[in-house]
Amino acid sequence: MKRFRKITAVVLAAVCAALLLTACGGGSSKEASSIDVSALADELNKDTIKNDTLTETSSDMLSSIYFFKDGQVTESKAYMSSGSTADEICVVKCRDDATTNDVEQLFQSRVQKQSDLYATYKAEESDKLKKAIIKSTGSYTVLVVCDDYDKANEILSKYGF
Repeated sequence: MKRFRKITAVVLAAVCAALLLTACGGGSSKEASSIDVSALADELNKDTIKNDTLTETSSDMLSSIYFFKDGQVTESKAYMSSGSTADEICVVKCRDDATTNDVEQLFQSRVQKQSDLYATYKAEESDKLKKAIIKSTGSYTVLVVCDDYDKANEILSKYGF
């Protein structure tokens, strides 16, 4: 009888440990692995930009705009303003999860430079840049400067950000 209790206790402890480990697996990386970069960028452009028409920017140009290093970004889609507003959207898939921190810093640098620029001639756009959204999930990172930040956050949360 004692032996049965010991075996039962060991089996029960093993089952509990297995359940705890699988519960910590989290779903964010699974959600992040299914993000459609193009669809997210298109939806943000369509639903959050009200006072400008943004133009899709070639992925070849993004490294000169954001200063991405070779191989940091494996997939991207971006929309830029002609300069009349500070609006811009950039969605990227980074090489790996660790690279997202570097890309976030590059986005923050971009926002700061744009804010300094717009402060000299269009202060309301500089104020818009202070609310810029820079978020990452898994190996994906986004930058959003738009008219409707509530809608942008709603869209981003739908994609797991």
